[in-house]
Amino acid sequence: MKLHSYIYLVLCLMILTACPFKSLTKGKKKSVSSTTGWSYNNPKNGGFEYAAGYSQTSGPGLVYIQGGTFTMGRVEQDVMFEANNTPRRVTVPSFYMDETEVRNVDWREYLYWLQRVYPGDVEVLKAALPDTIVWRSELSYNEPYLENYLRHAAYSEYPVVGVSWVQVEKYCRWRTDRANEGILVENQKLEQDLTQAGEKVFTTDSYLNGVYEGAEGKKPLKNLSKDGGSRRVNMSDGYIKPRYRLPTEAEWEFAALGLSGNTEDEVVLERRIYPWNGNQIRNSTKKHKGEMLANNVRGRGDYMGVAGYLNDGYEITAPVHSFQPNDYGLYCMAGNVNEWVQDVYRPNSFAIAGEFQPLRGNIYTNFKRSPDGKVSKNKYGELEKDTLVNYTNFKDGDAQSVITESDDWKNNIDPSSTVQMYGTGVGNSVSRISDHTRVYKGGSWKDRTYWLSPGARRYMDERKSTNDLGFRCAMTHLGDSNAK
Repeated sequence: MKLHSYIYLVLCLMILTACPFKSLTKGKKKSVSSTTGWSYNNPKNGGFEYAAGYSQTSGPGLVYIQGGTFTMGRVEQDVMFEANNTPRRVTVPSFYMDETEVRNVDWREYLYWLQRVYPGDVEVLKAALPDTIVWRSELSYNEPYLENYLRHAAYSEYPVVGVSWVQVEKYCRWRTDRANEGILVENQKLEQDLTQAGEKVFTTDSYLNGVYEGAEGKKPLKNLSKDGGSRRVNMSDGYIKPRYRLPTEAEWEFAALGLSGNTEDEVVLERRIYPWNGNQIRNSTKKHKGEMLANNVRGRGDYMGVAGYLNDGYEITAPVHSFQPNDYGLYCMAGNVNEWVQDVYRPNSFAIAGEFQPLRGNIYTNFKRSPDGKVSKNKYGELEKDTLVNYTNFKDGDAQSVITESDDWKNNIDPSSTVQMYGTGVGNSVSRISDHTRVYKGGSWKDRTYWLSPGARRYMDERKSTNDLGFRCAMTHLGDSNAK
């Protein structure tokens, strides 16, 4: 090779090395745009950032549930004659779910935080308190539970009860914010602020929208744009987790059945009645033969067994890690306490629900913004929202859905409401169903075996609570379902 040709080649290589545009070689697919050829994460060409290779990790307390198709609905005789749960095949995408029901100690942590951050706001604390009166019974002596169940150390690991669906929704939002705040603090992207209060409280939404006033941590992300300096975390960086929420009815039922341990290739070997194989609620293995697999009533007046061999051993609820977990590693998906799910109850949901991730109760919102595009916060630091559309009554609040044979409904009733949709007068069908009615699942410590089947469903007003109804949270899994 001639000298001048060699010098020319060296100069070309130097120029290519210094240039912000990199060749699309095999080893640099993750650092170079396949559409423009511009390199990612390079301040010399604008600083567009791309965090390659993201894989979601589980949030605190959660278990990964790989999704799939399954037959949702009743597996036992419809002894209640409600005809509201005909089997149908649906698909549930992968998600995360709490390993156990939310405990009393978890709810006390929530109450403690509210009291610390809003010390002068009696109403916010009062609204979050479980209703301990649910333990009272006219002909039973349950005062010890009323006085001790929530607060006493003896019951810390027991599931929280006396909480309404509305209270649970607020808890899920609080848990989301505390988990994301903890992640940012742990990674030193945010300075921990134990003095935050009122409008200055950290929420995930306020942080992502740039209106949280807390200080940056010791290791903020570099701003690769021409301005330089540092910047806050955004959704593209992969630090912020999806929100904690109630599972949908389909998700809850899918997770409870735990069919991952009951399949061969794509064949479900046995459709389960309970979260375990077989048609009984006693353990059939040699080591634990005869032991109860769930905490429920065995028969009239038999809540715990006979003295000397108490069997399930719990007169009311049990600690959340009691009994054997199902094939997903979830505890007490049958018995102990019933559990709230997201769905608004309708008896005909099975007939019109989507085949993919079915849910009734979609309400779509957006943040309120001023004319100049700025978001606004309420006195608790939460961003205010507007409702864009409410699909609670979609395909259910039309004239064909009404039971009453009358044209008055079409002419005189607000189509966005279902208060009178099923008739309220003499001679008309009367229903307890409303837009405030939510589904709950699972069976409880005071339920007969029939209700332990994940396919069973019941409903109650979202503003009410009982002493055998609790919940567990879920979280959406983002990305590849083959990756945990």
